[in-house]
Amino acid sequence: MATLFPTTLVGSYPQPEWLIDRQKLASRFPPRVRARELWRVPEPWLAEAQNDATRLAIHDQEAVGLDIVTDGEIRRESYSNRFATALEGIDVDNPGTALDRSGHPNPVPRIVGPIRRRRPVEVEDVRFLRAHTTRPIKMTVPGPFTLSQQAQNDFYPSEEAAAMDYAAAVNEEIRDLFAAGADIVQIDEPYMQARPEKAREYGLRALNRALDGLTGTTAVHICFGYAAIIHRRPTGYSFLPELAGCPCRQVSVETAQSKLDCAVLGKLEGKQIMVGCLDLDDRMVETPETVAARIKRALTFVRPENVILAPDCGMKYLPRDVAFGKLTSMVAAAKMLRAELGARQEQQR
Repeated sequence: MATLFPTTLVGSYPQPEWLIDRQKLASRFPPRVRARELWRVPEPWLAEAQNDATRLAIHDQEAVGLDIVTDGEIRRESYSNRFATALEGIDVDNPGTALDRSGHPNPVPRIVGPIRRRRPVEVEDVRFLRAHTTRPIKMTVPGPFTLSQQAQNDFYPSEEAAAMDYAAAVNEEIRDLFAAGADIVQIDEPYMQARPEKAREYGLRALNRALDGLTGTTAVHICFGYAAIIHRRPTGYSFLPELAGCPCRQVSVETAQSKLDCAVLGKLEGKQIMVGCLDLDDRMVETPETVAARIKRALTFVRPENVILAPDCGMKYLPRDVAFGKLTSMVAAAKMLRAELGARQEQQR
């Protein structure tokens, strides 16, 4: 029988200070183009160092007792730029400019030709992860709508046309990730929340194209941005019920920092919901009781068997000891919830 209230990361886990300059990472917006200056280890030894740090991330997740493990996105400078800059049709040497979700101009990939995936990007990451844990594993990829918003389009007649070709590339990547051993593949689409009008206009169509024909378990993460960078949260999503029209199995949302009105989750009937229950803007480690209370707010609208416990977003900007402590509380909260539900069911017999 499947575990009730399984636990997982959204994707990222803190990278060690010896691997990446964490102060430099935190002092800027997430890079959309390559940012090799962030790495402390010189190129000849970087891949080995990233592998070693990935082993540590896997070990930490197993040590706290997470049910579903990621590679912590340890090899990435951001969640999206590694995939975005590996595609054909991008001039990586001459970046463009686009506004990020907070309205600041950022260097971004510049589209100069047809977007095509020239090779698998994350397949070796999945194989490495699969070789180092026996638990179910999840890999994350940036979504086509978000990729199209994080680029300067100097080729396509419209953003929609670019997004659809990004979708085809993401679809090819996901197929290879499942073939390499991924149990779950998550598509990160934070810009659907940031730009809901465009998301309704063509973003959902692009996302559905990225998911077309896939038979593995897929998830979509939609959020308000990294807590370390965007501190003020709306109390509700501007784009979320629309994901009922998406074939993904799971939807990842944040509820902790935003104190989300969880009633909206009732509109995603039948989906498994990754309920973000760790506030990543607060360096204090929540008690298991606090985490469990956040999950209970969602249980009014989501069946227990469809609830997955996760942080609000990626944890990469947190100190590692804080991230470890928060995950420990989350796992303890899941155990409490299982015990409470079991006792309730026993009383009803």
